[in-house]
Amino acid sequence: MTSPAKAIPRPDRALTDLPKRLFVRLGILPFLLAIAVLVFAMMSENFLTAKNLMNVLRQSVYLTIVSMGQMLALLTGGFDLSVGTTLAVTSVVGALTMAATYAAMPEAAGLAIAIGCLAGIAAGTLIGLCNGIGVAFFGVSPFMMSLGMTSVGFGIALFLTGGVPVYGMPQAFGDIFGFGTWLGVPTPIYVAGLIALLLYVVLYRTPFGRYFYAVGGNAKAAALSGINTRATLFWTYVLCAALAAVAGMLLTARLDTGEANIGSSMPLQSIAACVIAGVSLRGGVGRLESVILGALFIGLVENGMNLARIESYLQTVVLGALLILAVIADQIRLRYVATLKD
Repeated sequence: MTSPAKAIPRPDRALTDLPKRLFVRLGILPFLLAIAVLVFAMMSENFLTAKNLMNVLRQSVYLTIVSMGQMLALLTGGFDLSVGTTLAVTSVVGALTMAATYAAMPEAAGLAIAIGCLAGIAAGTLIGLCNGIGVAFFGVSPFMMSLGMTSVGFGIALFLTGGVPVYGMPQAFGDIFGFGTWLGVPTPIYVAGLIALLLYVVLYRTPFGRYFYAVGGNAKAAALSGINTRATLFWTYVLCAALAAVAGMLLTARLDTGEANIGSSMPLQSIAACVIAGVSLRGGVGRLESVILGALFIGLVENGMNLARIESYLQTVVLGALLILAVIADQIRLRYVATLKD
């Protein structure tokens, strides 16, 4: 008996399946990035210049750092809506402490900067500590816990400042961490690169990093395999807040003031950067390098809209539309994955 001939795929069918397979493998981000570069390059001749691209990198640093922390929360099946509050509290506490120390010891600017940064980052991390305790040990939903801490944190920041910006920090703080460069590259980019490298090692080279994926993929199975799911959830929100706090101090250096109203758009932007990068809202799926690219994509879009002189109100509309599009694309991608498996 002769064996039946194998079906030969039609060329037109192969061409039709190619975009689908690329979409399943890479997600929607590469397609959105290509479209954005093409559109904004046509709208402004300054868009693809080296100076503007470096400016995009510098402006995207703060969102990139916050998004890396937000990714940890999403990996475990939750999210952190209080990252904006963390930036505000960090900025206010850090600036107040730094200004007070510098006023008391004007000859010790370096010590004032160090004490102010430590105080600000500690205050921001404290918000993550509260989130972690509520989510991990009391079973509060991440939505309600982080939403409640958002209100608490902004209230504290406004109480400490009365809504007035905090001045009096050493000039060296802004010169180094806000506007400083080394070999032509802004200092905040080095900070973001170092954080990304450390987080990459933790996520993909240590058992602790794999716990985030395990808990987000199936918390019950992770617990049965010996993973302390409560400890993992607790450290997830502590690390998320700590990264947001670092971004808050860098942004304070850039603004040269402590502000109680900074970071209000960070929750939406950081979640959008992660979802556009393919991090699943269901948990357990996501890559760090894709999240970094997602944050850079949002920075690129904002920069392109500024060059095209699109009003800030419409920019908010575009960002919300991109988030919705990314969520829809994620659902379509999951269906395609199931189809290919079948």
